[in-house]
Amino acid sequence: MKIAYDHQIFYQQPFGGISRYFTNVASQILEAGEAVNIFSPIYCNRYLGSLPENIVRGHYIAKYPPKTIRLVNAYNNVVSKHQIGAWKPDLLHETYYSRASLAPKKSAIVTTVYDMIHEIFEEDFSDGGRTSRLKLESINRADHIICISESTKKDLIEIFNVPHHKVSVVLLGFDQLSQNPHLKGSAADSYAPYLLYVGSRAGYKNFTGFVEAVALSRGLMSDINIICFGGGSFDENETTLFKQMGFKEGQILQISGGDELLGSFYRGAKAFVCPSLYEGFGIPPLEAMANNCPVICSNTSSIPEVVGDAGKYFNPSDVGDMCRSIESVVYDESMMQELKILGAERLQNFSWKKCADQTLAIYKQLVS
Repeated sequence: MKIAYDHQIFYQQPFGGISRYFTNVASQILEAGEAVNIFSPIYCNRYLGSLPENIVRGHYIAKYPPKTIRLVNAYNNVVSKHQIGAWKPDLLHETYYSRASLAPKKSAIVTTVYDMIHEIFEEDFSDGGRTSRLKLESINRADHIICISESTKKDLIEIFNVPHHKVSVVLLGFDQLSQNPHLKGSAADSYAPYLLYVGSRAGYKNFTGFVEAVALSRGLMSDINIICFGGGSFDENETTLFKQMGFKEGQILQISGGDELLGSFYRGAKAFVCPSLYEGFGIPPLEAMANNCPVICSNTSSIPEVVGDAGKYFNPSDVGDMCRSIESVVYDESMMQELKILGAERLQNFSWKKCADQTLAIYKQLVS
């Protein structure tokens, strides 16, 4: 079978969960003996560098000139449509939402829906509903839709009225972040003890609720730092919030870096906290488990589906409940050890090979 992936996510995302997902799936399917090509004439994605050069049709550019991303997309659309048409794949898996497909007429089309955040939390986004409209166009033309959790499938069917038979659930895998022994003692250890927060802090991610929950506890305010990995530097509203809540200068820090550094922060944390109001899947809790880090998390959307019995839950809309859950883990060594053990067991349910095998089975059904 000839399987193509388009450029949509790879020209937009240097790093990130969606491009990591497709890179891992493409790699596993290639190992299974299928013909795979990723068509992205120009891309900024770092993960593609881990794949064999002959399956990536395109050139890496670390940083585009200012205000050229639309031009890059237009160029990719024209060139990759020609390339994909010449290769004649049996199936095209669209990697993100777009107005028009690049698939030849006889190729099956698959798209993945990662979440319904743009529809449920419309007020958090400034694109005027553009992403939601493109998502619906992609869904309508697809022969089959993959959702990354049962929770996302349920929301998709309810909001867009998609037929059940057109949707399958394939859970994601996770990466065992590599360890660099030279980082030990020079990075994460110097900030201990700390709670770890990973990724974007905007809107539905409920970072503000997390900060307020910690501020409720005299013990946590006295004893614990907060490390925010990724998500960009703090803005003025955030630094003002920290002062208003009574945090000491430097008690909440933002750190950026690659997977090795992230892994070291997971391994050094008292716990990883996921206060989000909604997630389509959520890879960071699995990364935490893989790095022997206790998970404290929201009890909403797909999060319990991913974490199972390996996390300490709270209601993300109740900062008091969140505070109590954090305290119950941080100040209880036996609870921390129990969550680490349960986390290691929970990981057995997830792998990129399992994700790819189930994805490939869907492909084969469509082209049989």
